Amino acid sequence: MNSKVLIIENQYYDSLFLMGINKRLSDEPGITQSAVLMGTENNKKLLAEIGLLREEAKATGPNDLIIGVFSESEKMADEALSKVEGWLDKGFSTGSSEKNRTFESGLLKQPSSNLAVITVPGEFAAREANKALNAGLNVFIFSSNVDVEEELELKTLAREKGLLVMGPDCGTSIINGVGIGFANRVRKGAIGVIGASGTGLQEFTSQVHNAGFGISHAIGTGSRDLSNAIGGLTTIYALHLLQEDDETKVIVIVSKLPEKATLAKLVKEFKKISKPVVACFLGFKPSIDGEGTLFKKVDLIDDAVALSISCLPEQKPLESEGVIKTITPTVVQLDKHSQRKFIRGLFAGGTFCYQTQQIFTQEGIPFYSSDPLENKWLLKNPEQSQENSLIDMGDEYFTLGKPHPMMDGTMRAKRIRQEGADPEVAILLLDFILGFNASNDPVGGALDAIKYARGHALSAREEIVIVASVTGTKEDSQDADLQIKLLEEAGVIVFRSNAQAAQFCAKLLKGE
Repeated sequence: MNSKVLIIENQYYDSLFLMGINKRLSDEPGITQSAVLMGTENNKKLLAEIGLLREEAKATGPNDLIIGVFSESEKMADEALSKVEGWLDKGFSTGSSEKNRTFESGLLKQPSSNLAVITVPGEFAAREANKALNAGLNVFIFSSNVDVEEELELKTLAREKGLLVMGPDCGTSIINGVGIGFANRVRKGAIGVIGASGTGLQEFTSQVHNAGFGISHAIGTGSRDLSNAIGGLTTIYALHLLQEDDETKVIVIVSKLPEKATLAKLVKEFKKISKPVVACFLGFKPSIDGEGTLFKKVDLIDDAVALSISCLPEQKPLESEGVIKTITPTVVQLDKHSQRKFIRGLFAGGTFCYQTQQIFTQEGIPFYSSDPLENKWLLKNPEQSQENSLIDMGDEYFTLGKPHPMMDGTMRAKRIRQEGADPEVAILLLDFILGFNASNDPVGGALDAIKYARGHALSAREEIVIVASVTGTKEDSQDADLQIKLLEEAGVIVFRSNAQAAQFCAKLLKGE
């Protein structure tokens, strides 16, 4: 195996742009692994872990770009790397070729802007967000690896200025009908939602749309907002913004259960809200003061959708494509005499991995996970499943230096083949997430692997059941209806929600 590293000094690019460059590089002939990263200390540690931190890369700084590849031959590495500078110069935009290298230059060109989107490496995100807040802009921070102390300072400053900080590590928001980050095309309406999870917001907003209703705003908070360290600063401010918004008639929160002190603060804030509040707290289910009076609590995203719609002052019949429906009976059953008896869940969405664990726990199904609800279920080696295993393939373990599986399904397709070749696997559970910035054809990227898994089982005169959920709408550029059709033609059992897919798999495993 050959490896080669290219250094481009004093050229800074944001994370989302570099993900696109890395995808193009990884698709080049003979390239087996690639990394396109700025030379921050965290990124250099990553390069060292995968064997690409050459001597010339050790001396780089955070404004230097490191491009590394493993390839089948030195010639293939040279040919692929020779194209990178051209891609960097051209970018992916068909608009103006004029580049903004600083926040200040961008603001000069668009002085009426009221929102800044931050996608720089985490070491610099707080600095750029601080500039935006002091310029009077709300902030969406896609970047992760921001210190919790910096997050607290930013959110405290934002509250003082009457501004909103979405993030850090914020995957999704929809503000006034405009999607930011990973978001779906949904109609405007009367339901406002606040969420710590990007895929949770996508699932909720897509289901509301598919049921014939709409979203006023979907406000992402970042993954740590409901920790005691942050104290729910964004969640609480967003709660009051939606209370003041005339178009919002129902307010929904979708999140893992907040830490205890923050949960108590949040419940106190519910007392100040006159609109119906629905709280979907994923995970374990302690009773909460104020439940049923100050707010209504549900356990699953599907239930949050149904309950929020029922709280609307004016209802209309659900459209035919609605996802709020019972699971249809199926003749599929597992062969009790076969050695194929385990499930492997391979998720692009971390929330879907989490919610599936919750459902399996309720159903009494044991499992291991790369990101478990409890440490006793921790999978020792995320790359090697055992018995029932649920894998979050969007976790940093899998995505450092590689595109997220929502953007590029290559890594997950490889894992589908691996699991499909395991003679003990009876069920594969997958999720496909559509929308802005996601893969143009997420199902298409997995079809060969799905066919391989089914064919491998059939060659042994056995069968593997493949179940999938699709998150999105037919208005998304990927077209949810088309993605579902492709899956069904490949013999996959498809649901329009992760919860229903997981519940269906639980029934199969229990023989019900």
